[in-house]
Amino acid sequence: MTSPTPLEITTSAVSRLSDLIASKGNKELRLRVYVQGGGCSGFQYGFQFEEEKAADDFEFESAGVAVLVDPLSYQYLTGASIDFIDDLQGSRFVVNNPNATTTCGCGSSFGI
Repeated sequence: MTSPTPLEITTSAVSRLSDLIASKGNKELRLRVYVQGGGCSGFQYGFQFEEEKAADDFEFESAGVAVLVDPLSYQYLTGASIDFIDDLQGSRFVVNNPNATTTCGCGSSFGI
């Protein structure tokens, strides 16, 4: 199912994702963004590349990068943005989520 974009993918993140997809040699890859239980704050973010989309996935495109979000994760990601940062702490994807009431120091887990 196609829907309005629940989250923003910054220009920096799109650029890095495009490079990663190109390096894998498969233009059909989509980025799956999901939320799962775990981490020090209760929930954590996950990212993986997939070729196939599930029947109930939300799918949208950001500057040529296709993104999949499952229905459960969609509710936690609405209004969030994904950025790619390369600084003295290293290279990483960061989720800025206005729905999170708490986050851990590493930035990969959150609570609601």
